[in-house]
Amino acid sequence: MTRRNRDLHGSAPDKSAVALLLIDVINDLDFPEAESMLPRALSMSQQIARLKRRARENDVPIIYVNDNFGRWRSDLLAQVEHCLRDGVRGKPIVQSLRPEEDDYFVLKPKHSGFFSTTLNTLLEYLEVKTLILTGIATNICVLFTANDAYMRDFKLVVPQDCVASNTPEECDYALDQMQKILKADIRPADELCFDELKK
Repeated sequence: MTRRNRDLHGSAPDKSAVALLLIDVINDLDFPEAESMLPRALSMSQQIARLKRRARENDVPIIYVNDNFGRWRSDLLAQVEHCLRDGVRGKPIVQSLRPEEDDYFVLKPKHSGFFSTTLNTLLEYLEVKTLILTGIATNICVLFTANDAYMRDFKLVVPQDCVASNTPEECDYALDQMQKILKADIRPADELCFDELKK
């Protein structure tokens, strides 16, 4: 790609070898298996919130990669507002992971964060080499995004305590596949060192 606009016309001013992706965490958890996932998703959200704070302290860009869940007229703010309503199962997760003003947001129509989105272009402008993938669900959208990232030669980190699936077995299987096939680092978030990841 020709680099005539180094910062995407001011839309991507950060430069970092590492980026943190939060996949489908703006989520009302309105699907049949969500009740059984909820305890794991709550634990996941607490770990991601801590990791996000550390990423911000280390000048690592934070990118929300989120499904629109069939709401084609919505945007990020509409998704957040919907999920923060009383009675929405995903409300406590969204409360702890609410996007901040300088976070990036990519809306995805399908499972992978790369399919028909601007994610690859954004990562090019940010000069990212390593992706930290977090979110829901480990065996679906996280796995599909990891597959596409691996095919684009990104190094992958998928902290095992920052992802959740409907069952522990589904989560463990997907993590095992990402570690073995995609060479992902699946250490818990607290064991990650941003200085090392930036090398």
